[in-house]
Amino acid sequence: MSKTMKAVAKTEAAKGFEFVDAPIPKPRAGEVLVKVRVAAICGTDVHIYSWDQWAQGRIKPPLIFGHEFCGDVVELGEGVKGVKEGDFVSVETHFTCGVCRYCRTGRGHICESVEIVGVDRDGCFAEYVTVPYENLWVWDYDVNPEVAAIQDPYGNAVHTALACDLVGADVLITGVGPIGLATIPIARQAGAKKIICSDVSPYRLDLARQFGADYVVDVRTEDLCSAVNQATGGKGVEVLLEMSGSEVAINDAFKCLAHGGTASMLGIPSEPIRIDLATAIVFKGATVIGINGRKMFETWYQGQALLQSGLDLTPLITHRLPFERIGEGFELMKAGQCGKIIIYLDGSVL
Repeated sequence: MSKTMKAVAKTEAAKGFEFVDAPIPKPRAGEVLVKVRVAAICGTDVHIYSWDQWAQGRIKPPLIFGHEFCGDVVELGEGVKGVKEGDFVSVETHFTCGVCRYCRTGRGHICESVEIVGVDRDGCFAEYVTVPYENLWVWDYDVNPEVAAIQDPYGNAVHTALACDLVGADVLITGVGPIGLATIPIARQAGAKKIICSDVSPYRLDLARQFGADYVVDVRTEDLCSAVNQATGGKGVEVLLEMSGSEVAINDAFKCLAHGGTASMLGIPSEPIRIDLATAIVFKGATVIGINGRKMFETWYQGQALLQSGLDLTPLITHRLPFERIGEGFELMKAGQCGKIIIYLDGSVL
């Protein structure tokens, strides 16, 4: 094995990235070395690429970024259990401390000292990456590597959707980026009655139609509440899956939520927002659930069960690029003209 690997890194506090030759990391005790087979671009990677306010406050260059991937275990550190060289794996990318109050009460997804691969430590836009063995998801059946690479956003969608009672419910999904799109087949398979999607992107609304949405609403030209009332016979929706983080979308969506309804909130606003708490939530007797990542590993078991029972994520993937064209992927993500973008580290593309 060579001593160096090709990687994409944020080398300085500025917009962009660099291709670099980096040392192949050595797994420490409790870690494994994974040879990355397929990676995918996340919105977080675009924040880092663009060097926006969030990235400036969180990222400490130099850093190899990227956190959506699958690969093959090629080396074991001391003390590793339950995994062997050659295993094909995805990775839970939130590394928890294991000892805080939240970890010790089964809520590691809100660990107070969480570390994220590709954000707080070197990530997967590289030929190799090290991860704790406890964070590995070993695939015990033949899975499409492109699907295995997007388990992070898919898991967010599973967590967001299954936090609600979907059986027989009319559902509104606000924001159909990749995670919002993934909630469509999840909600359908879990028993949703009608699925309504809203966004400002005609491209992504068309993807929502292809993915099985019953109604789509372009909120640039249509009034969301009027469209929802027409679709539901005036009663509103029992479930809101909020993916946009937009103040306007959030306020309009709560107007569409029926009394006693449930709102599952994943979208992150770029700044504090205003909402009429009394009208939107209190007087409606609404239940509001904040979603952070995936429950470890309850969400993973749920997600695999859905996949094995027929849920197809492949329509979510719209672009496949070799590693050397990853910059094109970042720009497509910024423009919103894509679903999930898959990156092949070896330069090949299916």
